[in-house]
Amino acid sequence: MEGLNNIITYTIPTIEKHNGEFILTCEIFIPRPIQEVFEFFANPNNLELITPKLLQFKITDAPTTPLEEGSIIDYKLKIHHIPIRWKTLISKWNPPYSFEDTQLKGPYMQWIHSHDFSEENGVTKMKDVVRYKVFGGSLINKIFVKKDVLKIFQHRTDFLIKYFN
Repeated sequence: MEGLNNIITYTIPTIEKHNGEFILTCEIFIPRPIQEVFEFFANPNNLELITPKLLQFKITDAPTTPLEEGSIIDYKLKIHHIPIRWKTLISKWNPPYSFEDTQLKGPYMQWIHSHDFSEENGVTKMKDVVRYKVFGGSLINKIFVKKDVLKIFQHRTDFLIKYFN
């Protein structure tokens, strides 16, 4: 999908199962320089902006200096009114092209979220790939998790369209 000079385009988030993991992928094409887009996503405070209000997402501890590999972010949120504490490690850091966050503590057996950025003709493509595993496997994913994760990433896309336009 090609982004035009001032129009944001995106792919609808999808989740597929592969080798025991559920893999979410989505892309958004933002007509801004790669550095600007990367800096937005690399700022932990923006997580509260892009997360649906229903989740009551709050950062409880984050570095005051710029993120880097090894940085840890703690936050709390509610999933179906159940309070959750989540600890994330920045496991890879390659500004302004990519970074990866990995859940150290939280509701998933595994949550590894890679953010990849590339720029062409003044349009930055940001691709999300989330590899996750849930307790209860495919049944729990089908009944609860998949629908919630897709809604969260669609909300995020909707927010980004408004924010960067």
